[in-house]
Amino acid sequence: MGILRKVCATLTAVAFVGVGALSATTSAEAASQVAGSAQTAPKPAGLPPKAVTKASASSTSKLIAKYKIDRRCVTKGRVLCINKKTRKLVYLVNGKPIQVMDVRFGAMKTPTRSGVFKVYRKSKNHVSSLYHSKMPYAMFFSGGQAVHYSSDFKARGYNGASHGCVNVRDKKKIAWVFSRVHVGDKVVVYSK
Repeated sequence: MGILRKVCATLTAVAFVGVGALSATTSAEAASQVAGSAQTAPKPAGLPPKAVTKASASSTSKLIAKYKIDRRCVTKGRVLCINKKTRKLVYLVNGKPIQVMDVRFGAMKTPTRSGVFKVYRKSKNHVSSLYHSKMPYAMFFSGGQAVHYSSDFKARGYNGASHGCVNVRDKKKIAWVFSRVHVGDKVVVYSK
């Protein structure tokens, strides 16, 4: 209630200075609108399932250690940080982990390249021209290699492999990340 009094006092003072006397009815209406908006504050839209939200500095450090995030990933902007050893993709924004998902990689004959890359192309409903397999939510980062959803990974788990791409098991998570990643965003693939 104290906040409402301050809001009403501020509105009244502004009205006296700028326009003239503010009526009691208008003050009451303004106060009820402020109170109503405070009670029904909008929820952040588009949060992914089980997203890491607004982590404090200490919890961010713990997550970075837990997922063995490479220091090249902890930078400004959006980064797809992909660890071959932990088999995790961590999506970071301005150095903070936002989303984590399981991934698998290329087979021995078609390994996934390691290094620092940039997303150079996105294709929501891509189909491989070489292997004729579906690659939904593809984000290409090196030659024909991309991060994308894999129905085979979802069905068979780690009993399969890709032709060099980074396969993601969870379609909702990769769709959420795909909608936020831009061409030019950083991709780091490493083993740690």
